[in-house]
Amino acid sequence: MVMGAIAGNSDIERKLTETQASLDQASQRLAEYEGAELVRKLDPNSIRRSRWANRDELNFKGPDWEAFKAELQNAGGNVEPIKVRRVFDGQTPPQERRTALEYEIVYGHRRHHGCLELSLPVNAIVVDSMDDRVLFAEMDRENRQRENLSAWEQGRMYNHALKEGLYPSLRRLADELGVNLSDASRCCKLAQLPDAVVQAFPSPMVIQVRWAKPLADALQSDPDGMLERARAIQPDRDSLTPAEVIERLLNLTAKSPKPSIPIQARGQTAASLRIGPKGRAVVEFEPGALEPARHDALVKLITDFLNAS
Repeated sequence: MVMGAIAGNSDIERKLTETQASLDQASQRLAEYEGAELVRKLDPNSIRRSRWANRDELNFKGPDWEAFKAELQNAGGNVEPIKVRRVFDGQTPPQERRTALEYEIVYGHRRHHGCLELSLPVNAIVVDSMDDRVLFAEMDRENRQRENLSAWEQGRMYNHALKEGLYPSLRRLADELGVNLSDASRCCKLAQLPDAVVQAFPSPMVIQVRWAKPLADALQSDPDGMLERARAIQPDRDSLTPAEVIERLLNLTAKSPKPSIPIQARGQTAASLRIGPKGRAVVEFEPGALEPARHDALVKLITDFLNAS
């Protein structure tokens, strides 16, 4: 009896030891996965755009967009995964969150939108939690490494982050994102342009960062004139190049040169008066019409004329 009891206790101890070993191995495997980024196939309808989304809807139209979707279709989805974070409805009880799970895009809005239009599953890296500041930084970095945003889109993104208090200043934003402060500032100025000015271009994506200062200066010195020119351009914007639009907005369009005014003497043209594009007046004499001995008399005549006016 005693020997049987001892043997029974040994079996229990052995099973407990084996169970503990199995739990330790399971815990080790869980520890290896903790914080890992797993790629999963997700229903695009379960993923929502980020509140920091910076891609304008114009990115999802046109021949380039259709070509991008054709690549997704041929590949059966996005080969390069997007990244999403888990989000929950604040009203969802903890015990029900597993079935109410949704995702929010960290980066990859173009790939997600393409899969959504094609009804294809989305390959996505899923992270359980990520704060807005980390999300914003990863989105900005990934966009700059891949399909660069336009200067106008980049400015909208930065302005939104500053307005929402994600960063205390543009300098802090530039420092943390590792971007040039001057470029970031000019992008922000482009994104602050009035709608009428933005709509004068064929697309806001073609507005160049180097135009930020002249446009801002023109708005400050002649806001009414600038807006009037912008509205006048809009009906023709699709037929104009971005350079032609900027020339018209800044009122730099070269004026047609005025024809020369002939000056007659003794029945024939002896000279002509020409007005240059900047208002400079030039009198040109035909060969032999002005003798060297009369130069001083001409200078005195012009001086008397100007003094009398």
